[in-house]
Amino acid sequence: MDSFPGKAIPTSLSAAPNACSGTHPSPSATHFQEALAALRGKDAPNLSPSVIGRLKEEWAADYARWQRRDLSARRYVYVWADGVYLQARMEPAADCMLVIIGATPEGRKELVGFQVGVRESAQSWCELLVDLQARGLLIAPELAVADGALGFWKALEEVFPATRHQRCWYHKALNVLKKVPRTLQPAVKTDLKEIWMAADRASATAALTTFAKKYAAKYAKAVECLSKDRDALLAFYDLPAEHWEHVRTTDVIDKDRCDRTCQRPFSVHVRGVAPRKHQVASRHSGHECPSAQRGAAVKPRSRVAVRLRRRA
Repeated sequence: MDSFPGKAIPTSLSAAPNACSGTHPSPSATHFQEALAALRGKDAPNLSPSVIGRLKEEWAADYARWQRRDLSARRYVYVWADGVYLQARMEPAADCMLVIIGATPEGRKELVGFQVGVRESAQSWCELLVDLQARGLLIAPELAVADGALGFWKALEEVFPATRHQRCWYHKALNVLKKVPRTLQPAVKTDLKEIWMAADRASATAALTTFAKKYAAKYAKAVECLSKDRDALLAFYDLPAEHWEHVRTTDVIDKDRCDRTCQRPFSVHVRGVAPRKHQVASRHSGHECPSAQRGAAVKPRSRVAVRLRRRA
């Protein structure tokens, strides 16, 4: 993460303990120019209040058109779903952006839909999925990848009941690690890696069974957390091996890498569709978490994070 000068945020705002209460004005279009000048220098482009207002109107119109686009000609073999929490300005609670990314039979990852939801409730996910279906997305994806939020899975069963479930290994690993002592976590990470990095389903099943026998006596909750989703965690083994690194986590929605991974092609071989020549081979880099299975050639883009809340 890049550092940034403290003067990017007006002093009256950065030090305001209750900026949302109305005692102090919240950041608005009047502060964009000052913040941008601090970040990019005196030659920063003009972002006066009138320019900000015009840009917001144009963006809102573009978004409205995108939300109404016809999807009848689209087909997505895999979809990834996750809730991304965004806390812009100084609201006391972060908005939850429901995001769905799909992979076409040609191997392109595309942003399919997103909307602000009430956390990750089944109703919010259902509204998003029904909207996609109403605009022409009638063929159910073969596989959906998501974390343990029950809202999405409940909505998926209602709208696309034929779609298979793949639980995100990254989120599952975090949940399991929370249920063991910190001193034991490195060993548990290694044992979990033996499951998701196994050469085939049989080897993964054997590694999962070994994990259960090893930790059940003292850490039954960790074993139960892992074992209860056994089938959904191993669903990716039924797919071509070159797809495994893509579909065992929701990493494509990671807000640090989303813009990059959506442009990275990979081959999706489904019935009636010939595989493409530019298949992406599995790149196992040896990290503990499955979401870190990437080559070292591409580095994540740095970002500038501006924290508006007063630091304790």
